[in-house]
Amino acid sequence: MKYADLHIHTNFSDGTFTPEQVVRQAQEKGLCCIAITDHDTVSAIEPAIKEAEKSNIELIPGVELTAEVNDCEIHLLGYFVNYQTQWFTDKLDQICAVRRRRALHIIEKLKNCGIDLDPEELMSEVSSGSIGRPHIASMMKKKGYVISLQEAFDKYIGNGCPCYVKKFKLTPAEAIEMIRKVGGLAVLAHPHYMGNDRLISEFARLGLKGIEVYYAEYNSAVTEHYQNLAKKYGLLITGGSDCHGQSEGRPKIGGVKIPYNLVEAMKKEIEILRNEQKSSC
Repeated sequence: MKYADLHIHTNFSDGTFTPEQVVRQAQEKGLCCIAITDHDTVSAIEPAIKEAEKSNIELIPGVELTAEVNDCEIHLLGYFVNYQTQWFTDKLDQICAVRRRRALHIIEKLKNCGIDLDPEELMSEVSSGSIGRPHIASMMKKKGYVISLQEAFDKYIGNGCPCYVKKFKLTPAEAIEMIRKVGGLAVLAHPHYMGNDRLISEFARLGLKGIEVYYAEYNSAVTEHYQNLAKKYGLLITGGSDCHGQSEGRPKIGGVKIPYNLVEAMKKEIEILRNEQKSSC
């Protein structure tokens, strides 16, 4: 059997591994295929592809976009995206600029709570790609303000906490359309986080193509539940570790893997979509 892990982050967003390290670890774990799915950036894809070419690892270009509907945060994975498309990278750059402004606002609020972080030091650690709350939590731990990343979120920067700042979010329709326009498949990441499975049928009407059925936090009953929903709405089945590198308490690369025949089903769908796009031009 050949296996794939289709949800991996690098240090270009909130992971700790370089793209090259991700590929090398995937090879060590015996995977044949991985997807790089950083938050709001595709900067890691090129170096990951170059490393993958040395090791016979298939690299699927991906991205993870954040959307919101009725105060519910939705994460949408884009697979097989044409990641060098100029308007797409420009849009991601705009989102990353908003992320940086948000991080600075969080640092200001933390200072009012007696936590003094150097914004220049923080930004230097994330010189390219997208910055997020895990970077701030990591620095809080490094400076001794908290004993764990979870404590940083629970006490200070988590949703509803004193130093929380809302982030820019697309609508689900906007995120799905972005992914579609760059030739990708839009897949709903970790759907249990939504707490509202009724939204899945609406997203399918908007162009959603798959559900992340295999995920680290799922037991067999939850996995079966989302398998049934995927069949009900005619959606592809995907899965992955959501690895963030050495981040505490997070799965490692290959911690969740899917049989390669599911990747082949995704490729067939991509071929259909791209043929439809050509015929409509």
